[in-house]
Amino acid sequence: MRKAPELLAPAGSPEMMRTAFAFGADAIYAGQPRYSLRVRNNAFGDLAILGDAIAEAHAAGKQFFVVSNIYPHNAKLKTYLDDMAPVIALQPDALIMSDPGLIDMVRTRWPDQVIHLSVQSNTVNWAAVRFWQKMGISRVILSRELSLDEVAEIRQQCPDIELEVFVHGALCIAYSGRCLLSGYFNHRDPNQGTCTNSCRWDYKVSTSDGQPVNFYQNPEQEILLEERQRPGELMPIEEDEHGTYIMNSKDLRAIEHVHRLTEIGVDSLKIEGRTKSPYYVARTCQAYRQAIDDAVAGRPFDPTLLGELENLANRGYTDGFYQRHHDADYQNYLRGHSESDKSQYVGDAVAFDAARGLMRVAVKNRFALGDTVECVQPRGNLRSRIGRLENAAGEPVPVAPGSGHTVWIDLPAETAGAFVSRLF
Repeated sequence: MRKAPELLAPAGSPEMMRTAFAFGADAIYAGQPRYSLRVRNNAFGDLAILGDAIAEAHAAGKQFFVVSNIYPHNAKLKTYLDDMAPVIALQPDALIMSDPGLIDMVRTRWPDQVIHLSVQSNTVNWAAVRFWQKMGISRVILSRELSLDEVAEIRQQCPDIELEVFVHGALCIAYSGRCLLSGYFNHRDPNQGTCTNSCRWDYKVSTSDGQPVNFYQNPEQEILLEERQRPGELMPIEEDEHGTYIMNSKDLRAIEHVHRLTEIGVDSLKIEGRTKSPYYVARTCQAYRQAIDDAVAGRPFDPTLLGELENLANRGYTDGFYQRHHDADYQNYLRGHSESDKSQYVGDAVAFDAARGLMRVAVKNRFALGDTVECVQPRGNLRSRIGRLENAAGEPVPVAPGSGHTVWIDLPAETAGAFVSRLF
């Protein structure tokens, strides 16, 4: 039996944390808005909520890592130690950090505090890993820009430090987050946690002469870029004839490489997505938990897991830099918009009414009588066809219209608490 790598999941709220643990995560990471790179959809700015979550994780035998990975300007240095003192007192299992100055401040004030080096530090070679190990770092989160062979070489050269890699989630168009687009457009600095994901906005192309875009027949033609919310603000670009989301990376999905990463001896496999939904965490943790368990037991990779992750809204998938591709595969030209090919998250199974034999469902997206749904739950997923559908008042209806509504459907009692997705 090989050593099982840790499955590390994102959490923007206690609900996401509980979902991650229920679906197989060994640890979660979360950050306070002021000092991590996720300001929005983040409940952990409240110290009471953060403390309760850390205690709950420890009671369940799980780990809770606090992200503190900004590159601060001088103003934040003045408040950092005082603000972090009550956080350290809550006994997180590690701080995830990137800035050398902040790392030095923490090492000086709290020498026993475990520190993991953030992917923001862009560690791409074994010499850098050794350097950070000398600085007291116990785990290095390697850059996303490494191949499997490069990860293996780092492991061989640095056998006595923990290594962590990303296996799923959004990818940046810049070197692991070091992007200036959001700061340029919105004056919201990605490296201060306020990225607006400008690379994922809807852009169109036009020409300065009003003629159709035809780069190949007229390579000297000036092509202009226009963002949908900024009409008239034309930016010159050089581009070919493909789609309009020209800066939008595909999403990372490296589940097919879990076996190799396990063989290499990587200590932690990380899922990106602290601003995503509990449903996202459930689906990803469930799939990667199986992939890890199969790898440790020596079972072959189950290709159906690729389809399970296709059920999540995504912008097309890539395995990033783990294997070398043609340049065109790095960029998401043909599937720029968020889409889901096989299923859609439509609601939460809240409570079962035994007298009526119906489940109360909090609706998230539209579904209808006769649809086939899948109940996603830790004990195993269950599929069912909707034969009865009633509104909140108990009246038969043909459709659950969308988010904010409550309906009753004929799901089994054991699916209470499940996420409900509609199969296409």
